[in-house]
Parts: sequence; C-alpha cells; structure tokens
Amino acid sequence: MLHRICIFCGSSAGARPEYRAAAERIAIELARRNVGIVFGGGRVGLMGVVADAALAHGAHVIGVIPSALVAREIAHRGLPDLRIVASMHERKALMAGLSDAFIALPGGFGTFEEFCEVVTWTQLGLHGKPCGLLNVAGYFDGLVAQIDRAVADGFIRPENRRIVVADADPAALIERLIERPARVASAAIGPGEA
Repeated sequence: MLHRICIFCGSSAGARPEYRAAAERIAIELARRNVGIVFGGGRVGLMGVVADAALAHGAHVIGVIPSALVAREIAHRGLPDLRIVASMHERKALMAGLSDAFIALPGGFGTFEEFCEVVTWTQLGLHGKPCGLLNVAGYFDGLVAQIDRAVADGFIRPENRRIVVADADPAALIERLIERPARVASAAIGPGEA
C-alpha cells in the first residue's frame, strides 16, 4: 500500500502543453486513490501544477524546500505542510523518508539527479521503494535507452534494471508502482556497479 508518493519535476513548466496536462493528471490520479504527495515545495513550474491540482482534489501535499530556495523557487505558501530545511541533502533525505515510492516527471538536472539518487538507494538496499518515470511525450526515452545500454554493457545487473518502471500513462504508472515493490535480489550490486 502506498500512502505517499514523492514527485520529482521541473520548476519550469517546459515547452510542451503535454507536460502540464500530465502533471495535473498524475496529481488527480493520486488524489483519487487517496495517496498523498511529497514534492519540492515550489509553486512555479510543474511543481506548482502538481501541488495545485492535488490540493484542488483533496490530496494531502507535503512540500520540502531548502531555505536558500524559498525565494528562488517561490515556496508554495498554500500548502498545509511546507517544511523548510537547511540544505539540498536534508531536502532529499526528508522527501525520501516521507515517501513510499518515487515518480519523476519531466524536469532538468535536479529532477534527473534526485531520481537517479533514489534509484541508486534502492539498488544499494538503503530502501526498497519503487521508482517510476512518467514518460510524457517520450521525454524519458533517452534515459530509458541509456539504462538499457548500461545493462547490455554490464554496468547494471538485469535484476536491478527492474527498479525503474516507465509509462506514458499516469494511471498505469501508479498501478504498476502499487503492484510491484522495487526490492531487488538482496539489493546486491556487482563490482564497479553503482
């Protein structure tokens, strides 16, 4: 059972209207399932879209933002639970601790880094939480191909490839995360894999 899902996404809305629509839809789908959302605490970009849609549909939303980014990412002051932390490291650790699973929406370097870190934590056995990519308009096709290349070239074990689930449909992605926990075989990593 998933009580809260962490959403990683851009502080920009991106160039395509599909990104905004998918952010709204994933928030509505989570609210419909009574699943809370943990996110980066900003009111701009896809972060703001997710938070506003979730709040409008009755979901519990927790924002986590470092004090240095409160003005820059324009902290979402309409949240019932906005947590201001000291650093990015504290932000990521708190978001991970509050969440039962992770979904990345389109975003930039921060989104990539946050998602890859929680995938690595699953691989290392630091948690067993499922990790999904909402592959809107093929946004993550390149990343999925890179992961598959890393498996083919011996840098990621095939059983660890299963940690990352990707789907273009928000409802289908949520169901896939609910159905299968991310636990990998003894969370083992091979020599040089990490």
